[in-house]
Amino acid sequence: MMLRRGFILFLPRLVGLLVVACCSVSIVYMLACTPKGDNQQFALPRVHSPTVKEGYEAILQEREEQHRNYIISLKKQIAQLKAELQGRSEQLKNVQDQYQDPLDIRLDHSNPEKAQANLLAFLRSQIDKAEVHSGVKLSTEYAAVPFESFTLQKVYQLETGLTRHPEEKPVRKDKRDELIEVIELAVGSLNNPEGDINAKHRVYTASDFVEGIYRTEKDKGTLYELTFKGDTKHQFKKIVLFRPFGPVMKVKNENVNMADTLINVIVPLAKRASKFRQFMQNFREMGIQQDGRIHLTVVYFGKEQMNEVKSILENTSRSANFRNFTFIQLNEEFSRGKGLDVGARFWKGNNVVLFFCDVDIYFTAEFLNSCRLNTQPGKKVFYPVLFSQYNPSIIYGHHDSIPSLEQQLIIKKETGFWRDFGFGMTCQYRSDFINIGGFDLDIKGWGGEDVHLYRKYLHSNLIVIRTPVRGLFHLWHEKQCLDELTPEQYRMCMQSKAMNEASHGQLGMLVFKQEIETHLHRQKLSSKKT
Repeated sequence: MMLRRGFILFLPRLVGLLVVACCSVSIVYMLACTPKGDNQQFALPRVHSPTVKEGYEAILQEREEQHRNYIISLKKQIAQLKAELQGRSEQLKNVQDQYQDPLDIRLDHSNPEKAQANLLAFLRSQIDKAEVHSGVKLSTEYAAVPFESFTLQKVYQLETGLTRHPEEKPVRKDKRDELIEVIELAVGSLNNPEGDINAKHRVYTASDFVEGIYRTEKDKGTLYELTFKGDTKHQFKKIVLFRPFGPVMKVKNENVNMADTLINVIVPLAKRASKFRQFMQNFREMGIQQDGRIHLTVVYFGKEQMNEVKSILENTSRSANFRNFTFIQLNEEFSRGKGLDVGARFWKGNNVVLFFCDVDIYFTAEFLNSCRLNTQPGKKVFYPVLFSQYNPSIIYGHHDSIPSLEQQLIIKKETGFWRDFGFGMTCQYRSDFINIGGFDLDIKGWGGEDVHLYRKYLHSNLIVIRTPVRGLFHLWHEKQCLDELTPEQYRMCMQSKAMNEASHGQLGMLVFKQEIETHLHRQKLSSKKT
């Protein structure tokens, strides 16, 4: 009874407390839902108040601002989710590549999203199958797919035939549009780097483009490597793109700093002092004065004319204040492969780029940068296709005089040809040369050793960059094919000799010289009679 009476007395108090609590909650709710201005609260306008319109407009404005901020927040979250999704997709792709054939594309038209994903996976798999990230083993030197090079205005191509030129503006619209698109995409990639979008970056244009190389693997796609000027003289930007017979896909965007990359030019030599003097003039201007990051190694065979060659080297050293040279003398029969091998192994410094060169080669400072940019230890070696000069006496025979050497160095169909059958001028890191086994020292005399080394690289997993370059020339000289050469060496020597003389048209003029003169004589007689 006592408990019941106490409960009855407590019940009104409990009801009162509940009423007070409900009122408090209602007041708090009204205060929370009432819109606020910048410094004061706005009461809900009365229906018949003259400020009813302005009040509601203020509320709508505030709500609109809230929704706008909410949308911006959602967009940021969506962008973050997309980035995370892309990362997860890459991980998933790697897993899928391990367990299923990427060629197995099923374009299910009932599921467009899945079809698009399958197609994208296939296009990405083309990059993995192509020779982009690593080289592939090839059976012969003829199986290598060469690169072609280009600038903003010109294309330097190997397959010229009888109608096309080794250096020309892209005539075909598809080729012109292709290269323009690739350059524009590369510039866009440089101007929109991944990372902080708010950070200030240098604005790149097409005028910053230095040169590019490209090649097409017929069953995979086209690989493009484009080089742009960097922030300083010796810095470059390199963009790698790939077109898997569809949209171009960025492969790499990297900074390349060549300021401390030294090139060791190795020249094997026997006699030929006058040619060496001409070579040193080129070496001094391009290598010492313009480039400055260069070392010269001369491997001399025998003693005849040796003092004259050493004197030329020492005079250049004194006049140009140049000390980065090595002179090695061998008392044995000349062997190009032996000379280059000895010169490469003699180097005791850090890993260095080796440029195997001959005394009748002319190079520019731009070529030396190409030599650096297209070599990478353990990954890439550079086999440039040089432009070989025809016999100036035949080319300029109808002129009053033969132009100076610098004026002769132009890339025209009438002045020379791409020496695509020669593999003697090459750039590679010393570590790669040593690891591949160097030259075959059993080969004596002229020819054969360069092809043997080239095949070694093709049989390895290194990428071989084979492309015509505009800054490397083979100067014409009369070639002597000695009787002591093997039949194979003699055939190669004679082939090289025939190719060096003149173009098809110029040789034809010489062959039919008598017939042409007879025709001109008849024309004169005919004009006299009339």
